[in-house]
Amino acid sequence: MQAVRFAAPHQIERVDVNEPGRPGPGEALLRVHQVGICGTDYSGYMGKMPFFSYPRIWGHELGVEVLECGDGVTGLKLGDRCSVEPYMNNPDSFASRRGRSNCCNDLQVIGVHRDGGLCERLILPARKLHVGNDLQFDQLALVETLAIGFHAVQRGNPQAGETVVIVGAGPIGLAVWEFVRLAGCRCIMLDVRQDRLDFCQQVLGVPETILVQPDGAHVEVLAQATEGNLAEVVIDATGNHQSMGQALELVAFTGRLVYVGITSQIISFPHPLLHRREITLLASRNAMPADFQAIIRWISAGEINTTPWITHRSSLATIVDDFPRFLRPEEQVLKAMVAVG
Repeated sequence: MQAVRFAAPHQIERVDVNEPGRPGPGEALLRVHQVGICGTDYSGYMGKMPFFSYPRIWGHELGVEVLECGDGVTGLKLGDRCSVEPYMNNPDSFASRRGRSNCCNDLQVIGVHRDGGLCERLILPARKLHVGNDLQFDQLALVETLAIGFHAVQRGNPQAGETVVIVGAGPIGLAVWEFVRLAGCRCIMLDVRQDRLDFCQQVLGVPETILVQPDGAHVEVLAQATEGNLAEVVIDATGNHQSMGQALELVAFTGRLVYVGITSQIISFPHPLLHRREITLLASRNAMPADFQAIIRWISAGEINTTPWITHRSSLATIVDDFPRFLRPEEQVLKAMVAVG
C-alpha cells in the first residue's frame, strides 16, 4: 500500500509499505480518509522536532473508517467514521492511573514517536477511536487540533465574563479561541503578523486583536483595553521562548498563564513579576479522551463551524510536491488537509 514519509529532514518520499494485516484483540483495522497537517509535521520536515527519528511516516490528525474489529472490541462497528486520539499511553503508568493519559510517562504519539497515519490503512487500539458518524472525514481530522485548544482552555479555567488573551494566531491559538468563545469570555488575540490578525477578524470573527510590537507597546494597549487590569487568563500558543517569557507581563494580578506551545529553549522572566501578582503558571499537553467526544458533539450541533478552518487541500499523490509550498508565509495556510482514501 502507499504511504508518505520523511526520509530525512527536508526530504519527503512516497513509498510502498506492507499491509498492516488483521487487527488483534482490542484493535481495529482502519482506512485513512483525511490527514490534517500541523506544526509538529512542519517541524519534523525541517528537522526541528526533537522526538522525531527518520524515516518516519507522519500524520496524527486523522479521519478514518473502521474496516475490521479484533476480538473484544465493543462500541465500534464496520463503517463507523472516527476521529483518532493519537496519544498511545501505557494504562499502567503513573499518570494514566491518575486519569492523565495525555501526559503518560511512556507516551508515544503516532506520526511522531512511531509511524503515523499518512498511509492507506493502519491498525490502532480501538480505545483510541472516537465515533462521529454525523461528521465528514475532514471534520474528524480537525478534532485533534481543536482538542489541543480545548484542553488548554480547561487548564486555564476561564470563567464567563473574564478576559482571556491568546498569544499566537496560528492553528492552536485559533483552536483555543473557539473554546474561549464558547465559555462566554472576552477574548483578545495577539500576534506579530497583521495578516494573521486580519484573517482572525474577517474569516473567524475574532472581535478584538492587538499587533505585538517589538517595543512592548502592545502591553500598554492591552492595559488600556482592560482598564489597567490586564487579562485573568493568558494562553501562549506560539512555541516561541521569547514570547513565552514575555507573556507574563500580560497577566493580571492573581491571573493564570498557560503554555500550550512547546519550545526546546530556556524560558526566562523576572521572578518578582510572578511573585508580586501571585500568578499561576500552567502547562497544557495534548488532550483527554473526553475532549474528543465533546468536540464531536459541538461540531455535530453546529456550535463550531469547521468550514473556515481548511484553507488548503492536497492528496496522497500530490503531497510530496505540495508540502514545501505550505510552509511559505505568503500561502497563509491555517490547515492543510490531505485526502488519502
